[in-house]
Amino acid sequence: MFPVQTLSMAKRVAVIGAGSSGLTSIKCCLDEGLEPVCFESSDDIGGLWKFKEQPEADRCSIYRSVIVNTSKEMMCYSDFPMPDHFPNYVNNSTLLQYIRLYAGHFNLLKHIHFQTTVRSVRQRPDFSNSGQWEVVTVDRDGREETHVFDGVLVCAGFYTQPIKPLSDFPGIDTFPGTIIHSWEYKDSDPYLGKRVVVIGIGNSGGDIAVELSRVCEKTFLSTRKGAWVIGRVVDRGLPLDMMMMTRARDLFYWLLPRALLNLILERILNQRFDHKLYGLQPVHRILDQHVVINDDLPGRILLGDLAMKSNVQKFQGSTVFFDDGTVEEKIDAMILCTGYDYKFPFLPTSLSSGSDGDLKLYRRIFPPSLERPTLAILGLFQTKGAIMPAVELQARWASRVIAGLNHLPPAEKMNKSIEKDVQANLKSYPSPKLAALQVDHIPYIDSIAKEVGVRPNIAWLLLKDPAVGLRVFFGPCSPYQFRLNGPGHWSGARQAILTQWDRVAKPMKTRSIPEPSSFGLISWLGLSGGAALIFALMAMQIIPLFLNSD
Repeated sequence: MFPVQTLSMAKRVAVIGAGSSGLTSIKCCLDEGLEPVCFESSDDIGGLWKFKEQPEADRCSIYRSVIVNTSKEMMCYSDFPMPDHFPNYVNNSTLLQYIRLYAGHFNLLKHIHFQTTVRSVRQRPDFSNSGQWEVVTVDRDGREETHVFDGVLVCAGFYTQPIKPLSDFPGIDTFPGTIIHSWEYKDSDPYLGKRVVVIGIGNSGGDIAVELSRVCEKTFLSTRKGAWVIGRVVDRGLPLDMMMMTRARDLFYWLLPRALLNLILERILNQRFDHKLYGLQPVHRILDQHVVINDDLPGRILLGDLAMKSNVQKFQGSTVFFDDGTVEEKIDAMILCTGYDYKFPFLPTSLSSGSDGDLKLYRRIFPPSLERPTLAILGLFQTKGAIMPAVELQARWASRVIAGLNHLPPAEKMNKSIEKDVQANLKSYPSPKLAALQVDHIPYIDSIAKEVGVRPNIAWLLLKDPAVGLRVFFGPCSPYQFRLNGPGHWSGARQAILTQWDRVAKPMKTRSIPEPSSFGLISWLGLSGGAALIFALMAMQIIPLFLNSD
């Protein structure tokens, strides 16, 4: 049973889920003087990043070998850098360790009720005046309780409802092998020596196909549209997102015509390996959809252990026919990497719009249909950057709105903003539900930071603290930038920015090498904050493309 509630002047906020989003939501509530009560249906924190041997219904599930696609400096919480000895790209167990460190450092666990499932979230009869919610929970012993909260933050996870489009494959009922979704996949052990078809070339599809190709007799990766593929490591062996996710580069890209920028970026990737030669060439341009981040996919194709295939046309027993007329026989298993849907059955159906259950959300956070903005849904978006610091900013804004420190525009203005965002993405994502999820990373987090009052003022920084200002504009758009000033200011933010490249180098310095007399890595990266150097490097990349063009 929960302890007897005592009178408190602080507004009480229900936080649903104790994953990476729920934990930062607890902290943000505490920062704004709110009283968070977190309900977690499992027995531990971590959400998606808590590996379990068996998938559990309505919960996120990952495979054993998952490694994140965003580097530690770009994906950490803004006031809690990852330990400097952590690798630049952490696996799921190391990320869970970091999440535990975060929860312990800010003393968050005491606010969590484990093995407690939220059954329903409903507006109270006087909602238009109070903005309060009735939250019904059930504990592990089946005991049901009703609570009253002044606000609700939904952090229940995105990857809980696997999509299995079996009806898209004629003859699938004749297939004698095993069929699973990537949500069920844990490791390659059951597929040793077998012939496996992986369907779908997102990040999970690429990872699983590569892993299987090391143990299977043959692995086939089937895709309808292809994909642009890039590794986690780019120029000079540095993390992809730290080099690409910069404000200077974002501005440079914005100034170039989109068609020219697509041409430049595609030629750069094709210089690494020819996507057409490797059977990966997509139908879309590189900026229109997410790229696949995979270090090993081209190599596995080159070795012949992994073969790219077109879309599956039909099944005939253990024989698979593909759209391009090719046929593969004696297939033992099929793994569907066909994405996820999202559902929040505990929320009022009135919050959904349309038959597909889409949630119309202002800035991908607030339902504009509510009379009082006391409910927010966090983490329900897709971006080309790191998710965790973006959700942290969402939580900082949402907690301030619930606390009455920030205010939302009228519903009509919010609806127009939502429609504008959807229309802008429909060309690349024909499904309105999918189009609504897409956000442009730096502009999006900047827009949220502006609402909170923590977006860095570049001009002011360049005048007051040029060492930091140069790094904020020309260096990686790391989360610490949003703790320099304003609500939630962290005194360690400046130092975290100045030392971020030191933490990149630290885990790789495992062999002593005498320093040359010239500039070392850190000195060179420090100088990279200069505008002339950055644009010179860009020019060096771009000009040869045109000199060597056909």
